[in-house]
Formats: sequence, C-alpha cells, structure tokens
Amino acid sequence: MLKNSKIYIAGHRGLIGSAIFEKLQKQGYKNIICKTHAELDLLNQQAVKEFFEKERPEYVFFCAAKVGGMLMQLKQRAEFLYDNLTMQNNVIYNSYLQGVKKLLYLGSICVYPEKANLPIKEDDLFEGKLQYNNEPYAIAKIAGLKMCEFYSLQYGVDYISILPVSVYGSNDNFDINTAHVQAAIFRKIYLAKLLNEKKYENLKNDLGVKTKEEALKNLAKINIDENSVKLLGTGNSKREFLHCDDLAEASVFIMNNISFKDTISNEQQKTNSHINIGTGYDISIKELAFMIKDILDYKGNICFENLKENDGTIRKVVDTTKMKSLGWSYKIDLKDGLTKMYYDYLEKKEKKQ
Repeated sequence: MLKNSKIYIAGHRGLIGSAIFEKLQKQGYKNIICKTHAELDLLNQQAVKEFFEKERPEYVFFCAAKVGGMLMQLKQRAEFLYDNLTMQNNVIYNSYLQGVKKLLYLGSICVYPEKANLPIKEDDLFEGKLQYNNEPYAIAKIAGLKMCEFYSLQYGVDYISILPVSVYGSNDNFDINTAHVQAAIFRKIYLAKLLNEKKYENLKNDLGVKTKEEALKNLAKINIDENSVKLLGTGNSKREFLHCDDLAEASVFIMNNISFKDTISNEQQKTNSHINIGTGYDISIKELAFMIKDILDYKGNICFENLKENDGTIRKVVDTTKMKSLGWSYKIDLKDGLTKMYYDYLEKKEKKQ
C-alpha cells in the first residue's frame, strides 16, 4: 500500500477495525474511507454495490461482523448466521467486481472443531464438529474465508483470511450481556471493586443509574455483592488472548508484505489458505480473572458458579508456525495489555463525568 492508496475499513468502529484505523493513521496513510452503519448498511446489497462503484477502494480490511458473547449467540442464532453471511458476501463480491487490489478478511478461531487437536493448525478446519454455542457465527466465518480462497484461486485476486484468537483491548464492548469473556470478566470485577470500596458515585455513573439502590439491584442480578463477584462457568476452560494493537499490526503487515500465493498450506490441493494469528499461549479463565483482580487491586473474593455448560470449548490454543514463517510475531504480553486496557477504561470514564 502507498501512503495515498485508497483504503476502506469495514467495521472501523469495532475493537479490531478501530485499532487498524489508528495503526494506519500513525503510519501516515491519508486516504482511509470509513462509513458508519447509518451511512452504509452492509446488509443492503444495493447500497454496498453503489458504495464500491463510487469510491472504488484499492485495499479493503473486512472487520465488520455481528459479534457477542455466548449468551447472545445462543439467543440470536439466526441473526448471527444471516447477518454475517450477508455482510461479508456483499463486501467480498463487490470488491471483486470493482477490482480491489487486496482484501484482508478477519475470521475467528471459532471456525475450528470443538475437539480439534492442540495446538490447532490451519489444516484442522474440517476435522470435526463445531462447538454448538457459536455454531452459526462459525459457519458464516468458514463461508467467508472459503469465499476469499475460492475467488483468489478462480479469479487470481489477492484475498487473504486471518483467524485471530480472542482479541481484547481498550475499545472493546464491555456490556456484560453481550461482551466476550475477557471484557465481561473485567467489567464485573471493576464494578465489584467500586462496590467493595463504597465508591457509589462512580458505580452509579458506570451503570448509568441515578440511585444507589438501583445500582445494588443491578449488581445483584449479575452476582455481585459488597464482598464478592461470581463468574460464569467453572473457570477451568482455557483461552488464548491477543491484544488488538498486535492484531492491527499483523493486519497491516500482511496487507503490505504477504500475497495469497504465500498462504497456501497445501500446494497440491490449494486449500486452507487462512492464517492463524495468536500468541501460542493460553490461560485458564480462572487465571485470567485473578490476573484482572490483581491489576485492579480488587480486595473482594472471586468465585465461579461451577456450571460446566457455561464453559464452552475446554481449551483453545493455535499453532502460529505459519504466521511466524511469514515474518510476524506478537509483542504485547497479556498482563501489560490488560493493564493498558484498565487505565484507558478509567480515562474514558473520567472524560464522560
């Protein structure tokens, strides 16, 4: 990409899209196109067609998605499948029609089978059944990465798919009802800390309520009292976490240095061209919770509801050999990244008060 190349980021307000936007700006890219949902509904085929015909971007980062935590995915299975399929189909197809030079598609490691061998390799994609809770999202993402692969093979375009592990960072969604696991745990422990320290004004401001009684009522619904916080599951399942700034750096690196032909893992069959993006190290949810407890200096107790059905897949950690061989590795340690997220969260809250 040249500094004046026309770059479109689909989903620029999300955790990953905003990190890529900031990374590009810092590196001096000056011709970045961003559209809010109100300005461009990616579910609207005609609107997407007209956008690409008018703007004709040279490079596309596809970061848009309908996302959410386990409970949200269980309640909205149809929407998670339809919305994600439709958005990515519209963007990928119109990128092809308008001659986009390169497209980077962001998937997720949830596309891999629930009982895949560990660490998970790119070639493990179809080696078993998907995890039920996030099956609709996974099916949509599999379709997207295969669409990129098939278009690249059939039409000679340069569309690359990456599969990041669980991503976290300062611009995450911290709504406990819809957040991913790390953001939900962070927010619960932060609220428990405010209550434990009797910082009722901060607590009311964070929850957006007017009275202490209303705040306490809301906290009780999510298992937080003056001395403890109860978290979902057993805490025994393990996940791999990647800071959004690392993912943004990897995304820009790939866009500038990697071509589709470099991603083929099986030259004979020309399949599984996607790339795992992670650290190669996982941590239990219980360890994560106590790490956040230490960072926030929360003095109360942390416990778990001990319902195995809320654990999801027991363990997820990926093989990052392919990405390393292409020249990129992560840099941000989990504790450092979580600490930065905490202080950025506090700064945003202070600005709103």
